[in-house]
Amino acid sequence: MERIRSPVAFVGGGTMARAIVAGALEAGVLEAGRVCAADPDAGARAWFESRGCAGAGEGAGAVRWLERVEPAPGEGVLVLAVKPQVLASAAASIAPALAGGSRLVVSVLAGTAGARVREALGGGGVRVVRAMPNTPARVRKGITAIAPDASATDGDASLAERLFRAVGEVVRIDERHMDAFTAVAGSGPAYVFLLAEAMVEGAVEAGLDRSTALRAVRATVAGAGALLGSGDDEPAALRAAVTSKGGTTAAALGVLDSAGVGDAVVRAVVAARDRGRELAGGA
Repeated sequence: MERIRSPVAFVGGGTMARAIVAGALEAGVLEAGRVCAADPDAGARAWFESRGCAGAGEGAGAVRWLERVEPAPGEGVLVLAVKPQVLASAAASIAPALAGGSRLVVSVLAGTAGARVREALGGGGVRVVRAMPNTPARVRKGITAIAPDASATDGDASLAERLFRAVGEVVRIDERHMDAFTAVAGSGPAYVFLLAEAMVEGAVEAGLDRSTALRAVRATVAGAGALLGSGDDEPAALRAAVTSKGGTTAAALGVLDSAGVGDAVVRAVVAARDRGRELAGGA
């Protein structure tokens, strides 16, 4: 993968920031000496520092680090990886340090429009690319949606794509579709885990011990996901290939169909999308 030459500073040292950095370092997309992570928690910073990255206690420190190491003013990239509810406090630290300059900010804040991030950071020369990775990024199997704000250039979006390709697939979408993407890809792992939970309980009820049931379900879900991702077959075609008329799978699917499981999943995705829209509006 093509290396990102610009220095990159992360504001927020949580699980997703660590996943992105770990994947990007492993893939050679980022160089440890050109990465900084700002987090008030010393333990969070220690993870990055143990991998050769710089650490800072707050967002303004990350911006100052960028200014020290970037080859030209504004060339460094700021990745905003804090929780949406702390955007205001994080921006209060960062905005004064950004005043008067141009800077690319990649935002991974769920339910937060790029325009809102830009406004919180003082507007001006801030260019925002919004990104929504999902938790399988932790094992380099994620998918990330990239949505450039009106302020961002094609080069900004391409840089963000290179960063997130280190942890999985990347799609570029219009920002108006971000809530729908989040409802499927961002929340989607929880739907799969819920099904896996039920499968474990069902296996135990059917007679397996819990250890064997969990092992079987893990392998089955992982294998089915790999099969789905290995070609162009629609999920319906793969399901049909497993289902023999009058067989055990047909009996199981009959129960799921009668319970309206498929319709419930559709409604769940729409509900997640609608909640995303509410959060974007501050609800």
